[in-house]
Amino acid sequence: MNKKPWMTVLRLAVLAMMTALVFVSNYLRVTIPINIGGNTSFTLANIMCCLSGLLLGPIGGLASGLGSMLFDFTDPRFISEFWITFLTKGAMGLGAGLVMLSAQKRSEAGYVRCLLGAILGCVIYYILYFTKSYYYNALLVEGLQSGPALVTLAAKVPASLFNGIIAIAAAPPLCLAIRQALKRAHLSLD
Repeated sequence: MNKKPWMTVLRLAVLAMMTALVFVSNYLRVTIPINIGGNTSFTLANIMCCLSGLLLGPIGGLASGLGSMLFDFTDPRFISEFWITFLTKGAMGLGAGLVMLSAQKRSEAGYVRCLLGAILGCVIYYILYFTKSYYYNALLVEGLQSGPALVTLAAKVPASLFNGIIAIAAAPPLCLAIRQALKRAHLSLD
């Protein structure tokens, strides 16, 4: 019985490409300072983080985490948190990919499965992001008390909702379009 290798050249190339797309899409951001401490951003990177999981399955979390972590290395505001970014953004791609765990589910995925993957990836990420923002950024780094720390979280909600909604709206149709193009080219990521 000939079993197909787990990591094909095409999967490796798409993993590298998604890492690069996550990295570059992090530059498409508008950063907004928050009065009490910290900042928040409107960004398109979450689309690529979800898309990497939808296309590649759970291993897509590696592209999400690496691409976002590499971006943190290029900005002094974020470099101290690169390891947290790797874990939280990686979890976003992993969450989206878990819905596409088996190759059969990825190759036969319809819009609803892709949508569920994007939703799961965003929910996981925002739970981790708000937890990190509260405990690490607000309490530990900024030295805020609980009340002001919660205010900083509230200030991050509008940008986070926007980023999540855009990712959930854009990643599933992009995934379906890319899978259709791969199918027409007689290529398979599975």
